[in-house]
Amino acid sequence: MRVLVVEDEAFLAAMIAEGLRREAITADVALDGRTGLEKLRLGDYDVLVLDRDLPGVHGDEICRRAVAEGLLTRILMLTASTTVPDRIEGLGMGADDYLTKPFSHDELLARVLALGRRVRPALPPVIERAGIALDTARRRATRHGRPLALTRKEFGVLETLLRADGGVVSGEDLIEKVWEEHTGYDTNPVRVALSRLRTKLGEPPAVETVPGAGYRIPPDPGPPAPGGVPQPKATAPRPSRDRRAAQ
Repeated sequence: MRVLVVEDEAFLAAMIAEGLRREAITADVALDGRTGLEKLRLGDYDVLVLDRDLPGVHGDEICRRAVAEGLLTRILMLTASTTVPDRIEGLGMGADDYLTKPFSHDELLARVLALGRRVRPALPPVIERAGIALDTARRRATRHGRPLALTRKEFGVLETLLRADGGVVSGEDLIEKVWEEHTGYDTNPVRVALSRLRTKLGEPPAVETVPGAGYRIPPDPGPPAPGGVPQPKATAPRPSRDRRAAQ
């Protein structure tokens, strides 16, 4: 999941972003409305955590423009106001949810995850393929029942590949979805993360490299045969599926 945090209080913005990153969520930050609107238009964000009272461009205006431009990003609006009319006004502009300051990080995380589920095609809380079970709510992963100790980047890469449902995901797409914006499009971090992920997943190999295209987790090849040799299952490759096109 990719989240944009637009909050002019730098300390609070950093705390929100770091808390999301600890949960394997990619989080970018903007400290004013103008920068936030530019990033929102350029990035492929699932959720926008938007402070209402922003310098440059007010949070209300960002919300209105996001709706008018047809962006699929879900909006969680933050405000210090606790009055019911203000909440109604914020939701009326197109915000999907509303959270008043101060708030607990656990509640913000739960709301972000709930909004993220509304952006993507519906999937079960636990995604299973090739003997891998990924619990996206509890941020846990196993393979053939064996717990996997994954870093947040490894978890993000694995989740992105599993959500592609057998489709090919390019290195650039993984950078876009899992890494923060300052990474650029150098795919070396992807190769490093994939190498470590493959080691942790063990045998039989789960992540397949598609030359010149990217990576995929193909359909489950079945349990390993006696002696540790996997039993292959013949299947035709499936095309990559774009999340937004699936809406």
